[in-house]
Amino acid sequence: MAFVVKDRVKETCSAPGTGTVTLLGASPGYVSFLSIGNSNSTYYCIADQSGSNWEVGIGTYGSAGPTLTRDTVLSNSAGTTALINFSTGTQDVFVTYPASRSYGGVGAQGVSTNNTQITESGVFLSTYNGLSVGPITIQSGVAITVPSGQKWIVI
Repeated sequence: MAFVVKDRVKETCSAPGTGTVTLLGASPGYVSFLSIGNSNSTYYCIADQSGSNWEVGIGTYGSAGPTLTRDTVLSNSAGTTALINFSTGTQDVFVTYPASRSYGGVGAQGVSTNNTQITESGVFLSTYNGLSVGPITIQSGVAITVPSGQKWIVI
């Protein structure tokens, strides 16, 4: 389906382990993941309310449940891209905009700034062109995909 980012989306969950998150409803003053839309993907963060474990990634919202499937981990409190095992307690689950996908990273929008080292693979969305102010270094083993009809311009 589509990739959707919305403001003020926050719910809680209870100990999802390393699996799909069952969402427990919007936190006071916030909206639920329902605003993302069924089968749509979004950036998410899961964070323990009583500890220091957290995970940032890309997930898919499912209205039946409702659930959030943790598709891709971008970063976490362990310094890896593995799923964090949330085995106890209550966690906050919210939409966020990961630093690796922000203006300074390649991410979906395809923009990098001067003296950037690209350290994770990325795909430009088919509706975006890329613009980089060089020099740009792409780490060994990292792939940047520019869809047909799009351009990546390095100045």
